[in-house]
Amino acid sequence: MPQNTQKPGQQPLLGLRSAIVLLLGVLTGIGAGVLTYLGQRSLPAAALAAGAGFGAGVLFFHTIIG
Repeated sequence: MPQNTQKPGQQPLLGLRSAIVLLLGVLTGIGAGVLTYLGQRSLPAAALAAGAGFGAGVLFFHTIIG
């Protein structure tokens, strides 16, 4: 196992896995929001769908990316 040679102030805020899970969650939320807006033409409904899509996407990708 390689040792961490970075100084404590230079460590990244997020690990690679966390960044990927959050990025995929954001993309899922954006997709859900855009599709909802195109279907209903309602910004509040699109925002709720985007939030739900983000949460579901993060949970899903957290489970499958190991």
